[in-house]
Amino acid sequence: MSAPNTVVAKDKMRGTPASGFDPETLRADFPILSRKVNGHPLVYLDNAATTQKPQAVIDALSGYYSTHNANVHRGIHTLAEEATAAYEATRDEVARWVGGVKREQIVFTRGATESINLVASSWGEKNLHKGDGILLTQMEHHANLVPWLQVARKTGAEIAYIPITPEGLLDLGVLDSLLADGRVRLVALTHVSNVLGTVNPVAEIVGKARKHGAVTLVDGAQAVPHQDVDIPEIGADFYVFSAHKMLGPTGVGVLYGRERLLDEMEPYQTGGEMIRLVTYEEATWDDLPHKFEAGTPNIAGVAAFAAALRYLRALGMDAVRAHERKLTAKLLAELDTLPWVTVFGPKNPDVHAGVVSFEVEGVHPHDLAQFLDSVGVAIRAGHHCAQPLTRLLGRTATARASIYIYNTTEDIERLVEAVQQAKQYFSGS
Repeated sequence: MSAPNTVVAKDKMRGTPASGFDPETLRADFPILSRKVNGHPLVYLDNAATTQKPQAVIDALSGYYSTHNANVHRGIHTLAEEATAAYEATRDEVARWVGGVKREQIVFTRGATESINLVASSWGEKNLHKGDGILLTQMEHHANLVPWLQVARKTGAEIAYIPITPEGLLDLGVLDSLLADGRVRLVALTHVSNVLGTVNPVAEIVGKARKHGAVTLVDGAQAVPHQDVDIPEIGADFYVFSAHKMLGPTGVGVLYGRERLLDEMEPYQTGGEMIRLVTYEEATWDDLPHKFEAGTPNIAGVAAFAAALRYLRALGMDAVRAHERKLTAKLLAELDTLPWVTVFGPKNPDVHAGVVSFEVEGVHPHDLAQFLDSVGVAIRAGHHCAQPLTRLLGRTATARASIYIYNTTEDIERLVEAVQQAKQYFSGS
């Protein structure tokens, strides 16, 4: 376990492309990708919802339960010390992964959603008051919208939104005017839209927000798995993401917080583990980050998350982004040739991550997804936990294909072919 109050060195390997990055070779590391679905080889394109797990992560999860299982931070026997060491080693891995921050600034939660709720409860409800402003964007996932609606209801704070352009970009021309009167106390936004695939210029937005005295929170659930993210360079006060969207287990999330703010915040949950002293009259809290980790955490999931980070590190995040950009560009170009397909979001793959939402004329997205499943192609259909954005697009649902490291050019071709077959099937021609 690292010594307290230490800065973990930035992982210098993160941006180094692995030699011979080959998705065809990688596929052998993912047991589930050898499955057939409805008699067809599986094409998994629902990675924005959750990614598949390599054997290394599966083995790490099984290995923890097989050889190290014990509760953390509470015992002095061998298994307890091993479990604690594995849990805290992952904290060090994460601190390196996001730019070499202090390990005390990394709080483990159940997911990005809980991380945002923690900030909304422990910081928002205490620091926001009637007439204060909360600035969000029109492309937020419910996880970064509903908690702030609740905070506004409880505190009397008022919510405003950065609008989006017809191309699916944030309209930053209005940002200065939205911040000008100094009433905005919090700016919370997504790094990458889970519907439009838009990669937002978060460092620029965070910089402007801080000049006007606003605290900033960035939802990085769709960013950290796909590109190099350096939180100190971005400058955000809070940054959140989830393990399961980057090859790791479900039920593990990360909250990065500026140390001063975390120190000032009250615990989100109370009980065991997060206390220093308890009497029948009062209680005091443990140091960071344990103050925010009440009860028994997902120890096995956190321990196995380290294996996912090591796997991605070996590939290099620049290589990951380049691979996804290539496939995204191909998918956007292929869909653009189909006059009865509408694609939502930027057309430029440089600002469009591997999340492509689209509509097939005359075919409901749920029908399309069911047809694609019949030929082994897994996509997502619905409002993608972004109902206000979906309504803003004039739809109740869209189809969404999302790309990751093990997807191939053939996967894109099979998707487009299946979309064409679905159109023919439902049009009766």
